[in-house]
Amino acid sequence: MALSLGWKAPRNRCGLLLQAMRSSGLLLFPCGRCPWRGAGSFLDPEIKAFLEENTEVTSSGSLTPEIQLRLLTPRCKFWWERADLWPHSDPYWAIYWPGGQALSRYLLDNPDVVRGKSVLDLGSGCGATAIAAKMSGASRILANDIDPIAGMAITLNCELNQLNPFPILIQNILNLEQDKWDLVVLGDMFYDENLADSLHQWLKKCFWTYRTRVLIGDPGRPQFSGHSIQHHLHKVVEYSLLEPTRQENSGLTTSTVWDFQP
Repeated sequence: MALSLGWKAPRNRCGLLLQAMRSSGLLLFPCGRCPWRGAGSFLDPEIKAFLEENTEVTSSGSLTPEIQLRLLTPRCKFWWERADLWPHSDPYWAIYWPGGQALSRYLLDNPDVVRGKSVLDLGSGCGATAIAAKMSGASRILANDIDPIAGMAITLNCELNQLNPFPILIQNILNLEQDKWDLVVLGDMFYDENLADSLHQWLKKCFWTYRTRVLIGDPGRPQFSGHSIQHHLHKVVEYSLLEPTRQENSGLTTSTVWDFQP
């Protein structure tokens, strides 16, 4: 499987579209001025059609059967194709990673964590955790990812779950001035040592500046379990992964939600 989980690597192989949008810091839906009025009305029709043709709508095999997502599955053509045939940047958003599953399950089971609060979903990917926050009553949500295709997929996933799309920021948020959030959630982001270091510093500043609560989802990747951030974590809950997720993630069996307390 060319596009299976072997390509979980630093997000640095981006197409021309991604480079242009990253340089401009595209905000697909500026807060308070959401232009969305109909299903997919703002999406490039060709890209929307491509995503709908080459992903499968599924809610099975994950910790959150309540959430429907467009994902790459073995029934999709590009699951089996060579990775270089995928015409856009690497589709990290098309896999529902185990850290995100744990975070989403926790928010759905514990809506008081987000109800009436502002939530930043950092490295949102398919948008599942932001969707879980919306379902659980968050008052303000920003989904952040550097890939504009992820932003489009998030909007389609909102549509699948009968939700109005929330703002989506397409830029490396670590390079921006921090905003105030009640809660920051991030899943599966500690897959690269340099990124892990940058995240650690950014999250510490966020915590100490605004007293923001930070929840991290991770299945025990070595870049996370061996990082110094471990000294500042409190385990919230651990989930057993379903068999399909275990098979797709090299046999990882659990995923944990951590509370960051520097």
